Amino acid sequence: MNESIVDSVPLFDLRSRIEVSASPERVYSVVSDLTRSGEWSPECRGGQWIAGEAATVGAVFRGENLRPDDVVAWAPLIRGVWYTECQIVAAEPGRTFRWAMRTHTGENQQSVWGFDIEPREAGAVLTHHFRMGPATEGIRKIVKDLDEPDRKRFVVDWTAKLEGDLAETLHRIKEVIEKE
Repeated sequence: MNESIVDSVPLFDLRSRIEVSASPERVYSVVSDLTRSGEWSPECRGGQWIAGEAATVGAVFRGENLRPDDVVAWAPLIRGVWYTECQIVAAEPGRTFRWAMRTHTGENQQSVWGFDIEPREAGAVLTHHFRMGPATEGIRKIVKDLDEPDRKRFVVDWTAKLEGDLAETLHRIKEVIEKE
């Protein structure tokens, strides 16, 4: 039996970078406040901390998301409003902030989003990254009834969507930070 593209590890490993005219500490204070993510995320509309001390390792955030009908329109995705939970797995002020997406039973998945910050003379370089090791339960649910050509098409289309989201997020964060 042939392996499916969704059995590839990592399934996604993406990153985008931008220079920001602000100190690494200032950049960190903004990106680590996930309640503000609605200001810059194409999909997450914000949310709330539901466990632990906000923005510290171990804290849990419940995000509210909105996906319009035109996002990878052909695929069987959740549309409209939906919710996710994530747990902070790295929180080093001025350097890095990362969160792992959780399963419906509250276990961390190998689906990690984050920001890394590098100091520069005129501010900082902000890198936004996403890595999914094995496919999450959500991805497996999306592709379970697709044939292999459509699974490949989904991974290609979803990669393009994610790459666009990473870049758009960074541009919006830069705008937010540099206007404050």
